[in-house]
Amino acid sequence: MAKKQRKYDMEYKLQAVKPAKELGGAKAADELGIPENTIYAWTKAAREGRLDVGPGSHTPQTALSLAEELALLRRQAKEQEKEIRRLKEENEFLEEASAFFAASRRKSAKGRE
Repeated sequence: MAKKQRKYDMEYKLQAVKPAKELGGAKAADELGIPENTIYAWTKAAREGRLDVGPGSHTPQTALSLAEELALLRRQAKEQEKEIRRLKEENEFLEEASAFFAASRRKSAKGRE
């Protein structure tokens, strides 16, 4: 007589993958009372990104794209820091020029009196 195939909801699969990662597939399958092949299939699906186990777990592809994104954001931050420094220097120059011309204007106004 053939075994009836059990259906598991997504929440159960997600909860089963966590101990499988910590304890190992065979021990977790034994404790949960499910076939080893089933838990191995779920852990493989989680590794490949076909089973979303939530934040903090990434596939190699998502980890790589996150590293690339982080590198890009760091480059952008450095460029923005350079631009901020340049704008501060330009602002200081304009303040000095403004003070110079204001003083010059005051001198010429006194000379006309």
